[in-house]
Amino acid sequence: MPKQPPPDVLPGEPTRAVLRAGTPLFRVHSSHRDPAAYNSSPSHAFYFGGRFDSTPYDRYGYLYVGFSPGAAVCEVLLRSLAFPGDGGARLLPRKSFERRSLSFLTSAEDIEVVSLMSGADLSALGQDPWLVHTEGEDYPQTRDWGHWIRARTKPWAQGLVWPSKREPAERVAVLFDDRGHGPALEPTGAPPIDFGTAEGERWLNGVLTPYLARTAPRLPGRDD
Repeated sequence: MPKQPPPDVLPGEPTRAVLRAGTPLFRVHSSHRDPAAYNSSPSHAFYFGGRFDSTPYDRYGYLYVGFSPGAAVCEVLLRSLAFPGDGGARLLPRKSFERRSLSFLTSAEDIEVVSLMSGADLSALGQDPWLVHTEGEDYPQTRDWGHWIRARTKPWAQGLVWPSKREPAERVAVLFDDRGHGPALEPTGAPPIDFGTAEGERWLNGVLTPYLARTAPRLPGRDD
């Protein structure tokens, strides 16, 4: 059932949730990117891309955040990183983090989102936990469902919120730039943590340790 196309009409009433102004949020992003800037590049409809990215079939700026540093790091960097099977730590490839940073953000206004937190929330949309737990091979389908939810919650829904797959004790959200009245997020003033620096890598390893993961060692002779 979960992978079937969306129905013609909403089965129930979507659950509204509000991220209150001043809510602390955390974003892992490419270091060159403005921490509060939306990604304006649509993903391919059928290949690559994230769970609820825009596509050429529904273009919008999007931005993913976690409600804790651990959730933000896990959702971006531990995606599909398997345990080695020998009880050792997972090794995070250097190319996956060296050009990324974590930024500290806050909601600049109340943000109204569709809740995907509970079974009841998902059932109102004709879905189950597949929508927020499935892995990347199903993301073309989750993107299609995301577009369908957006179309049926226009104009109020400024994003979606759901339990983090990789840190279930925390929440994550995607926000849209075509809803609301202005910039939804703003930096707190704390400097971003650049994972490409020695200090930033130490901080990252501190976050990764409870998840039995750490950054892979630098190859001998490499200076960059």
